[in-house]
Amino acid sequence: MLGKLIQLNEALLVWYRLFITVVTLFGFFLLKGKIPSVSLKTLLKIFGVGAVVAMHWVTFYGSIKFSNISIALVCFSTLGFFSAVIEPVVSRTKPSIPEMLLGLLPVAGVYLIFHFDTQYKTGIVFGMISAILAALFTILNKKVLKNTPASTVTLYELTGGFIFLTAILPLYLSNFNLNFSLPASSDWLWLLILAWLCTVLAFYLSMTALETVSPFTVNLSYNLEPVYGIALAFLIFHEDKELGGYFYWGLSLIVLSVILQTARVIRARNT
Repeated sequence: MLGKLIQLNEALLVWYRLFITVVTLFGFFLLKGKIPSVSLKTLLKIFGVGAVVAMHWVTFYGSIKFSNISIALVCFSTLGFFSAVIEPVVSRTKPSIPEMLLGLLPVAGVYLIFHFDTQYKTGIVFGMISAILAALFTILNKKVLKNTPASTVTLYELTGGFIFLTAILPLYLSNFNLNFSLPASSDWLWLLILAWLCTVLAFYLSMTALETVSPFTVNLSYNLEPVYGIALAFLIFHEDKELGGYFYWGLSLIVLSVILQTARVIRARNT
């Protein structure tokens, strides 16, 4: 929602978000009296995941800017499919056929919108890239968190994301014919909320959740996010007036996948 309210382009929005976040985190650790240390090998791994996080955010907000919140969240719903495809490759495990089949429902929904609502094609491309990066980020984070505390991962992941985005920012702005600009006065409040509540707090809680929360809770939260997010976009920004009939056909496939996946997770939890 905040990505819709902030007037900056997607790259600068994420750059300022990360800048405020990194300054805040280092300030917090300095007040505690100690910056956590990790080996160079671990640091480089965490920085690499941070680069994935930064580009996930850039492409997600790019999807919003080039289309709208609803389209971006529809694309985000394909996260389950990409996770089912990528995780066996990274973890060297057997792929889950049921997860892949359920994940294909949102993919089919996105295809319907992509094929028939051509005005959103650029936003959909950004959104699908964002979903792939989100799946990769979640899988890589599980591996990093096995040996490093969540607070340390949060600090260095977001620092790595900021460094990476700073390095590629001139190229990104030039490629998309965008200019570097300062946030408007109205943007600062939303940026602070985005950095402090939706990044520092939420990111740390998500790291901690990967360590302690049951798979049922994690899967359910991922399944429901596009549904309640789209409902809020309709309610607050009236996006339902912008979308054609094929969006709702695509959305119905996504809702069906949420119902089936939630039922599957509940059944697995009770067996």
